[in-house]
Formats: sequence, structure tokens, C-alpha cells
Amino acid sequence: MSGGQDSVKAFRGTLVDFTGDPRTEPDALRCVEDGLLVVDEGRIVSRSSFTEKEAKDLEVEDFSGRILVPGFIDAHVHSAQTDVIASHGDGLLDWLDRHTFPSEARFADAGHARQASEYFLDELLRNGTTTAAVFPSVHPESVEEFFKAAERRALRMVAGKVMMDRNCPEEVRDQAESSYRDSQALIRRWHGRARLGYAVTPRFAPTSSERQLELAGRLLQEHPGVLLQTHLSENEDEVRWVRELFPWARNYVEVYERYGMIRPGGLFAHCLHLDHGEWARLAAQGAAAVHCPSSNLFLGSGLFDFAAARRAGAAVALGSDVGGGTSFSMLRTMHEAHKVAQMRRLPFDALDGFYLATLGGARALGLQERIGSFEPGREADFIVLRPDATPLLARRMAQAQTIAARLFLLMSLGDERAIEATYILGASSRVSF
Repeated sequence: MSGGQDSVKAFRGTLVDFTGDPRTEPDALRCVEDGLLVVDEGRIVSRSSFTEKEAKDLEVEDFSGRILVPGFIDAHVHSAQTDVIASHGDGLLDWLDRHTFPSEARFADAGHARQASEYFLDELLRNGTTTAAVFPSVHPESVEEFFKAAERRALRMVAGKVMMDRNCPEEVRDQAESSYRDSQALIRRWHGRARLGYAVTPRFAPTSSERQLELAGRLLQEHPGVLLQTHLSENEDEVRWVRELFPWARNYVEVYERYGMIRPGGLFAHCLHLDHGEWARLAAQGAAAVHCPSSNLFLGSGLFDFAAARRAGAAVALGSDVGGGTSFSMLRTMHEAHKVAQMRRLPFDALDGFYLATLGGARALGLQERIGSFEPGREADFIVLRPDATPLLARRMAQAQTIAARLFLLMSLGDERAIEATYILGASSRVSF
């Protein structure tokens, strides 16, 4: 231990994490029923069974009867859409025009962006989300204020200025060249600073000209290590629109592929209406599909096809997609993903859900060497889950015989009330309202 005895922290409880995808690696789940997690200078030192010998000379925070898991990772969420959660719309495109674009226009004001970013991060932490891939707005001020707020809290976050130069109101429209210059400046100022990363962020193909998409691809070439986040094949009307706007493309994926965006570190939200060839291209190029079940159900966009993703070998992560999604809770997001799989007659259990919200999300973001598990050396972002958070959970937990059964109950019946504590780099980050 490098930091001296005063910097060492220890936590007792049931430790749960993954070494791989439990769907393909049957022994990927790791569970220590009475475990000891040791942290020094914000990093995991060890995970082991609790014994008096192991705990000797350590000040142990005792969470016996609770479950400790790596912090949840939300791979697709909009910080500029908190105020439009639960707004009715007649499908995606109508919802964008009626609610989203007017709300995002307010983020030109730095004061509003600052207050909204603080509230947004409070909500993430209250729900146990310690890392997220975030869409602010088209305004550079919105990104600046988001990164400042995340840096003050020592959070590992990814975000980028939305790029959008057509088919949208003037208040949320940029220009191809200005979006390139603004993104360049933000990358230079924020990417790799503290625990922050930048993602080049064209909203989706219909709201970017071909010149803007070309410049987005140039940003990726000029700045190795930045991510790419956008939307792909969320809504059937959107897919038809893409065919009209890009008649040269065989399919939606080819639009992004032409500009170098189908790549490792590419996060493509939704992916509901892809054909076999599109899934194959995503998998071959190492891009990730981000499943956003809450918003897909709320907006009636469609049902994610886990079978197609698995057949292709494509990486998958989970996103709350607030504000199309109706909850910040990744527990609720897992539950919605289970419902979608049930409708598809496909397997999806608690191990799938918890993997996708932890190590699976970290892999999609290229951060698996930093977060997502309790491996020694990983950053100590983790949460404490309370199995008896509600009377119903407590009653049902009394009948649960295995860790898989307990996790399934948390996934099915849990929400922010089940998050007893959230730790960032080993320090408690309690949020109350």
C-alpha cells in the first residue's frame, strides 16, 4: 500500500463483480458472501474473504448484509433533457420537436447549464451511476459547465458538444465549421483532464450535413483516444428519413462508416432496426450498441434484438437515455431490458443486467482497465445495495437462496431506494433530497 495507513480504507459486505460476460463465460460472476474490499488512494488494493486477520489494523466500514458492486455505468444519457422526462410525444421525431429542442435551447445560458449539470450529477449519484456517456447540448457552454461540475466531484465522465447543423431549430443549430472548431477547443481543454474524456457527438445523421459528418470523422482521426457517440436506427420513420437524405448509402450504418465512425470507442444508441449486415459491420469494427429499453418502450420505437447482437458478436452496453427514458436508475433500466428480452422470447437474467451495467459498460467505453470491476488497481467507484430497501424487497429476499436470485429481485423491484451509498475513489458521495 503506497499511501500510508491513513489513506487505507476497508469495506465489509457481499462483494459482487464480473471477470467477463456471463452469457459466454459461465464462471464470470465473482461473489464473496462475506468479503473485504481494501482501498488505498482511491484504488482497489484487494478483494478477499473477511477474516479478523485480513481486517487487522484496518478501520472497516461494515456493510454486512449489503451487496457491494462496481458503480453503474450509463452508456447513453442526455444531461440537457432532465426537464423533459415524461413528456408525451407521438414518436421520436415529434417528441424531439415538441419537447427536446426547446429544452436544449436553454443551455446556451451558462448559468442554466451550470445548475442543470449539478442537478443531473446529483441524480446519477443518487441512483448509483458513477460513470456516464453524456450528451449536453449543441452549445459549448453546456459542455464546459458539465465538465466543470464533474471535475469538482472527481467523477469519471465522458461527454461532448452535440453537432447539429440542419433539420433542427435555429436555437440549437450550429455550422459544420464552427462545430469542428468548438469541438477541437473542448477536446484540447478537457479530454484526459482529471477523470474526464471527450466524445465526438453528432446527434444523429439526419441533423448533420455530410460536411459536418466529414469533420466529425476528422476529429476522430486527429485526436486518437476520443470516443464517438451518436444515435443509430432508433425509429422506423428516422430510418426512412436517412434513406431519403443519404440515397447513396445502402443502409444507416454505411452513412457513419463512410466518415470513419464505425470504430472501437463508437457508442451507437438504440440499434433497433438493423439488418444482419449492419450488425456484422458494428461487430467487425469493434463498435458498441447501447440498449436503451426505457426510452424505446416510452416512445414506441421498437424492441432491441439481443439475439442479433449476440450472433454478430457485437458489444452491448445499457443506457438510461434520459429524458426519452423515464428513470435515472440503472436497476430500472435492467428491468426494462428484461421485459424487452421477454417480449423477444430471449434469455436475460440478473447476471446479464449487472454485467452490462458494470464491466460491460466499461468495455464499451474502453475503460475496463480503470473501472467496472474489483480487480486490484481499478479505481474505487462502487455502490452499496440494500436488499431490504423496501418492505416488499425485504419480504421477497427472505426467500432468495442464491446471489443470482437476490440480484434478480434488486433488478426487478429495486430503484434509487436500494442505493444505500455511492463511493467515488473510495470516498462517500451521499446525495439527499
